[in-house]
Formats: sequence, structure tokens, C-alpha cells
Amino acid sequence: MREITYRQAGNEAIIEEFRRNKKTVHMSADLPADLRQEFGEARIRVTPVSESAMVGAAIGLAGSGYRTVANIRMATFGFVAMDQFMNQAAKITYMFGGQARFPILYRMTNGLGSSAAAQHSINPYSMFMNVPGLKILLPSTPYDVKGLLKTALRDDNPVISFEHMGLGGVKGAVPEEDYTIPFGQADIKRKGTDVTVVALSKMVHDVLAVAEELSKEGISVEVIDPRTLVPLDRETIRKSVAKTGRLVAVDEACQTCGAAAEILSLVVEDTKTFERLRAPTKRVCGLDVPVPFSPLMEQYVVPDREKITAAIREVMAYQGK
Repeated sequence: MREITYRQAGNEAIIEEFRRNKKTVHMSADLPADLRQEFGEARIRVTPVSESAMVGAAIGLAGSGYRTVANIRMATFGFVAMDQFMNQAAKITYMFGGQARFPILYRMTNGLGSSAAAQHSINPYSMFMNVPGLKILLPSTPYDVKGLLKTALRDDNPVISFEHMGLGGVKGAVPEEDYTIPFGQADIKRKGTDVTVVALSKMVHDVLAVAEELSKEGISVEVIDPRTLVPLDRETIRKSVAKTGRLVAVDEACQTCGAAAEILSLVVEDTKTFERLRAPTKRVCGLDVPVPFSPLMEQYVVPDREKITAAIREVMAYQGK
């Protein structure tokens, strides 16, 4: 099977779905020249640098019978459109009593590790998880980003895709034939028997590297990538933890009120799964601080393989009282 980059896979998904459905429109403050060349100015719109206007216009277009892609670029830019996201896009289907559909795909880049400084470095998906009405994607591989974006462009609800800026050049196998990935279906990236590690976004790649190293010591790590946070595949995570008896959640985002906490809670709140735990659950997350510009200080803030390894060793070594 051919290998392409994460960025190429995402672009392919958009191009293929635009060919499939002529009622699809793209908006961005940047001009995607390849899209404009094939689909024309009417469908590929260059907007003013006003995220609030763009997010709102996408809602209006969707309500008028179009499928809309709005590329917000950096996730921090989306903060100026929070009313449109949270109070309009998330709730408008409910406010219409389900009589109208609003198919929108919002794309945003997130992530740390590029010395972009505090105002351009964040993983805000847990903020959006807190508002019912938005589906949230967190693809970690080229295969996943293409399949999930294609599903999003066929969905009748507002969807936000958070795509880590550090994954753009990552290569992976992607079929040339048409395929989609259902929302709410986690992927077990590596099977194991000793400890379950649920990893988000770019952290999936670090966890897989750690799992490979620990396998040389006889520690078998099962790595789960949720792929979508809303809906979240609770059953796959619980089933894995019931088997291994141990859980570590790894997320580059800040720890407080984060997605990792939600993942841990769905295990400890389920009686059957909780009873199978052999050790306390563990989180490995970014620090609760604004992200420094300094590369060395930023590295200190971001979870790394050493921290992930230490957390896995800790739950493996736990003997109880």
C-alpha cells in the first residue's frame, strides 16, 4: 500500500469529498491554491481574518443546504469565535427542534513542540468537549485523518477536527480506494496484556515507541487511540482495562479538567472495570502553565517518553498496601 503524509491525506479527503458533492464549500483566510484551481472561486472562498465571521458564515451556509469546511488554522485563533462555536453551532440543531441540519467541518491545528509561544500553543479540545452538540476528532495518523475527515464531510452535524501541527509530515499507509472511519470507534494501535495506555493525538507515536522499548523487558503495553473524543469509545477502553488491570492516559494538553481525566473517570466509575484494577490509574499530561517560547522550557512542559515510561513502571510496580 502507498504511503503519504498526514497533510497529504487530509488534503485528499477534502478533494475527494468536494468531487463527490458539489454543494460543498471551503472557507479560509488563506488561499488553498490547489482547491481553487480545481473547484473555482465560488466554492473555495478566501475570507477576511475574522474567525468569528467565518465560523458564523459556515453555520449560515450549512443551514442553507451546503456542506461547509471552515479552516480556522491555529486553534488559538478559534477563541475569538467562541460564541459562534459554543452558543450557535453547538446548539442550533437543538434550537430548531431537529428540523434543520447543519453539516459543518471546522479544522484547527493544535499542539506543542514548535516554539510557537503561549498564544499559539495549546490543545483546547477538552473545552469544546464540555459543550454538547459538537463532534470532536483527534486523528493521529494519515490513515485516520483521511477516513475521519471523509466521515465528517458526510455527517449532518458540526464537527471539529483538531490536527496536531507536529504530525503534518508523518507518513503512513493510506488506501487509494474510498473509505471512511466511523465516529466513536477507537483503534487499538498495539495489543498488550500488562497495562492499557490511552494516548491522544501526537502522543500516540511516543507511546508506541515506549511500548516497543518496554517489550524488550517483558512489559506488554496495549495502546489505544480513541480517534474521536466526542463520541468517545468507552467500551473499548473499559474492555482493555478489564483485561490488563492497569490504565495510563497520556495527553499533551494541560492536566486540569482535561480529556485524560474523562478517560480515567469512565474506568473508575464503572463498577465492573474498577473491580479489575490492580493499581491506581495514572495521567501523563502537559503542565498547567502557559507554554514557554524557549525550546528547553517547552520540552519540560510537554510529556515525553521518559515521563510516559516512568508512569507505566509506576503502575506496573504497584503492590498495594
